[in-house]
Order: sequence, then C-alpha cells, then structure tokens
Amino acid sequence: MGLGHSHDHHDGHGHHHGHGGHSHAPADFGRAFLIGIILNTGFVIVEAAYGWISGSMALIADAGHNLSDVLALLLAWGASIAAKKPPTERFTYGYKSSTILAAVANAGLLLVAIGAITFETIHRIAEPGPVEGTTMIIVASIGIVINTGTALLFLRGRHDDLNIRGAFLHMAADALVSVGVVIAGIAILWTGSLWIDPLVSLLIVAVIAWGTWGLLKDSLAMSLLGVPKGISESAVRAYFAGLEGVKEIHELHIWPMSTTETALTAHLVIPGEHPGDAFLREISHQLKTHHRIDHATIQIERSHLHCDTGC
Repeated sequence: MGLGHSHDHHDGHGHHHGHGGHSHAPADFGRAFLIGIILNTGFVIVEAAYGWISGSMALIADAGHNLSDVLALLLAWGASIAAKKPPTERFTYGYKSSTILAAVANAGLLLVAIGAITFETIHRIAEPGPVEGTTMIIVASIGIVINTGTALLFLRGRHDDLNIRGAFLHMAADALVSVGVVIAGIAILWTGSLWIDPLVSLLIVAVIAWGTWGLLKDSLAMSLLGVPKGISESAVRAYFAGLEGVKEIHELHIWPMSTTETALTAHLVIPGEHPGDAFLREISHQLKTHHRIDHATIQIERSHLHCDTGC
C-alpha cells in the first residue's frame, strides 16, 4: 500500500507544503484591526463618560458593548497573527487553531456583555432616572460613523473567515445599536418618557444576542472539529466514490485547522495497482478548487483490512 500526502502546490513529488498561493483572510486585516481598536477604545471612553453624565443607560449599554468589541478585536487580531507563525516540533500545525479559540472567546465576551447590560437595565426600569436626550443623540451619532466605518473594513472577509466575521458582527451590531440610541434620544426629547431609555437598552441586548447565537454555534462546532460550513461531507465522499478504481472509502475525516483552512484524511481502497502520484495530486487540486479543502492526506490501500480497534 502507499501513502500520498498531497497539497494544492507541488514540487513534482506531491509533498510540497508551501502556501504561496493561499490567500487566507487574516493576513490582510492587520491595518483594519489596528484602526478599529484605536477608534473604538477612544469612543468607549467618551461614550461611557457621557452616558454617566447624561444618565442614559442606553449609552452606557452601548459603551459596554463597544468595550467587548475592543477586546474582541484584540483577540481576533492576536489570533490572526498567531495563525501565521510557522509550525514547531510540538505544534506541528502551527497556531492556526488559535483563530477558532478567538471566535469562541468572542462569543463568550458577548454573552458576558449581554448579562451585565441586562442586569443594570432591569435595575433602571425599576428606578428610572433623568436622561439628557440631546447628549444621547450627539454621542450615538458619532458611534454610528465609527462603527459603520470599522465594520466596512472587515466587509470583504466576513464570508471566508469566522474570526473576521466575528469582528464584522461586533461592529455592525454596534452601528445598529447606535442608531437605536439616536432614535431613543429623539423620542425622549419629544415625549419626556424616561422608560424609553431602558427599553432601548433591552432592544440593544436583543440585537447583540441575535448576532452572538450564530457566532457561538459556528465557533463551538469548529472547536469540536465539525465539518466547516460550506463544505459537504457527502459531496466529498461522492467525489471519491466516483474516482476510477476506487471500491471503498473509509477513515474520511474533514476538520478545520483554523477559521480559514480545512484539512482532510481518507483511505481509498483501490484493488488494482497503485494509481501513482499524479492521481494524488489531481485529487488534492480538485479538493482545493471545488471543495475548499486546503490540506489533503490520502492513503491508498489494496484491500480494506478490518480490525477491532476502529481502524
């Protein structure tokens, strides 16, 4: 039997591990992370201060969410840098999976923010205080500009990388939240109703929770080595089954190495002669091109040896 370890890039032997042709999202977002962190850190300080001065729970809630965004951007940026570090003897895949940990941590941060804001808002509903609507409108309007601008920096990477999607969701949710605070400020000026402020704060929590659920679900699935979204295990199995000479497929595993890279291993039972390196290189190319699988290790077997240990 033979072992083929083949990638989309080749040196003639089917064992080349270079990534010159890969364009993984985190590599391109260093400037976006830096701009987003600087802008949002400054805005958190301003918004929290004016929220306290004006008595607006909605502003304080938005500042709390913005603070979680700064931490989220730091996590995502750190993970994207770690993902580019080379493999070591102990971490033979490098630190690519740190991007998955960052996505899980970001979802966790959002859950903490939801809990803290909800607790304070319920207290405010029980004991409403005076609110300055004009301050809410001005500060939240600045927030709309900052958060929309930052979200746009991550727009192009949101479909390809869960880590970037997390950053985009944080920023996009904040922009929507700031719109809600502006509307609340206008409503308070028109009606004088103090309950509008904590109500908007609860609506903010609902928006954050909606965005968090999808991120949490997808990041946990990745951390459990689930097949990444957008990749069909059955389609990959069908592709292998359709290859000439393949009688059986077993030990097929597809798992995320990071939020942008996917690995696969499979044993193909081919009773005839070993099909050769060109066959393995073509499989690797097809998996990369049509199934978004970057790293494939294929083992060719003449017959399927059954055993009791789950091999």
